[in-house]
Amino acid sequence: PRISFSPTSSPSYPTPTPPCSIDESYKYIFLPICYSFTFIFSISLNSVVLYRSFRWTKRWNASLIYMVNLASTDFMYGLSLPFLVASYIMQDRWVFGDFMCRLVRFLFYFNLYCSIFFLTCISVHRYLGICHPMKVITLETKKAVKCTCVLVWIVVFALTCPIFRFAQTGHVTRLNCWDDAIDKEFPDYVPYGITLHLLGFFVPFSIIAWCYSPDKRGRRGSNGLRRRKSIKTIITITLLFGLCFFPFHVTRTIFLLLKVTKRVPCHTMTTVSMCYKITRPLASFNAWLNALLYFLTKDKGGGHCYKLKISWNYQKSHFSHFADTKYLVHLKPLAPREHKPSFNLLIYSERIEKIE
Repeated sequence: PRISFSPTSSPSYPTPTPPCSIDESYKYIFLPICYSFTFIFSISLNSVVLYRSFRWTKRWNASLIYMVNLASTDFMYGLSLPFLVASYIMQDRWVFGDFMCRLVRFLFYFNLYCSIFFLTCISVHRYLGICHPMKVITLETKKAVKCTCVLVWIVVFALTCPIFRFAQTGHVTRLNCWDDAIDKEFPDYVPYGITLHLLGFFVPFSIIAWCYSPDKRGRRGSNGLRRRKSIKTIITITLLFGLCFFPFHVTRTIFLLLKVTKRVPCHTMTTVSMCYKITRPLASFNAWLNALLYFLTKDKGGGHCYKLKISWNYQKSHFSHFADTKYLVHLKPLAPREHKPSFNLLIYSERIEKIE
């Protein structure tokens, strides 16, 4: 609580006014319900994603590798939620020790920014698949995608590991698990928190906005089927950012800045604090909403054969364009059509799957 002072009839002797107390009784009902809901759906849906991926899928493409990493971090976060539910049911009383306090707070932000980074990787992958399909085939191999995933885990861990220092238990009226930092360390936490928002959210969000800008999506390079599939991804990721990530980061940034200034009207701080507390469980919803991305973009047909009929011109050994499709297509040569030998080339789906 923040102590404020107001002048009396004698300006030499200021008397303290009642502190600005924020009523947070609503969170002892709202947050346990939200986190219980997230726990059930994140564990169940991500278990299905991981089971189907490891048990049924024979060929792993880039999108599936990203989705498995996304589901893994969501599943780990879901395991930490019962501790928060129990704490809020006991009205902010923490009985699980200092280490578990730090670990639970760390897992929230680690999952949050792993989700954002992997969604950014999927977005860039989709953009390259539509606008630069040949680059995806040559550059984005399975080995390169796996290395990208390892890099994401390392970068996000480096960004979020300071939370182990700031998050800790402390006494107010009872033993609490501090979300950000205790009061005496809060001024040191704010620069880190703002930097985390910039690097962990606003930079990836700018990359996704650039990939999905109209001039990028309007470029030629993909057939209608893949474009429709990518539009599903675009809509899903946009909804995830709009519902889960954007409100949380905006309200939390405002909350940190107002709290550190210490010269904010009580009603303003109360409103901002309430908005921040409400958007916090919305950010945790990504732990199960991410699984929708798997079900919306999952191929139902599995491994198919893609047949391309190629009219080969021996005088001109290149073509005006190349198109990947599930249907039979005729590729036009640069020179006028002449009666030349032709052959059918059967290409298995493994090469095509790399850009889906």
